[in-house]
Amino acid sequence: MTHAYRPFARRTAVAWLAGLVLSLALPAGAQDRAQRLPAVELRAGFHLIRAEVARTPEQRAIGLMHRKELGANDGMLFVFEQPATQCFWMKNTLIPLSIAFLDDQGRVVNIADMQPQSLDSHCSARPVRFALEMNQGWFARRGIEPGFKLDGPPFAPAR
Repeated sequence: MTHAYRPFARRTAVAWLAGLVLSLALPAGAQDRAQRLPAVELRAGFHLIRAEVARTPEQRAIGLMHRKELGANDGMLFVFEQPATQCFWMKNTLIPLSIAFLDDQGRVVNIADMQPQSLDSHCSARPVRFALEMNQGWFARRGIEPGFKLDGPPFAPAR
């Protein structure tokens, strides 16, 4: 038996448990309705994105839950305090989404498609501080792949 999968399984279990703890810690009613957050404009080449920004643990835990639709170029940018392996699931999320994990400069590390109402975990391939959720297929339809750089105020200029 190989031990190669244990760190991933442990990380997935920790991410699942952390999500469960956060969802239980939210104020009553906060997790059963859609949230609306201030947005920032991002650019993916000549494509403009209007991304609501989830900065706090509570905002990140709710994310795009309970939304029945998402505008064609709308999304949610998740901002974390420190780079880490970030994992997402789709509990109470009603629309199919694609998620791009982004480094500090806005460069795509990896992209995953996520199915509604699923507890399957989708993780960044390496530590990141940002994740951008868009309608499923948004990145693929625009040819955005790992290595592509997004621009906008949250991303530090390359040094």
